[in-house]
Amino acid sequence: MLKSLSKTAALCVLAFSLPTMASAHTYRHYDRVHHRYYYTHDYHPTHAQCHRSATTGTVVGAIGGGLLGNVITHHSGVGTVLGAGAGALAGHQIANQHCRNS
Repeated sequence: MLKSLSKTAALCVLAFSLPTMASAHTYRHYDRVHHRYYYTHDYHPTHAQCHRSATTGTVVGAIGGGLLGNVITHHSGVGTVLGAGAGALAGHQIANQHCRNS
């Protein structure tokens, strides 16, 4: 049980960190007073990136929730389906969170 739970957790962490790591833009600003360049990173996802991120979160959440529900309910089909549904909802909301905040 612990082995499959740790695999599920690792998969979820990886899937939710990928959309935020991609598409970061680096901007260079010149400060005329101090005669230096400053670098800033900004992330503004496009509509397509938000849609792809939400889809990935839904799929990964459903798989992770299904595995977790299966383990918790000792291989019950009902627990697997309920876990997959709850995981899909949670995964979609978590992955779509960065699109609403930007």
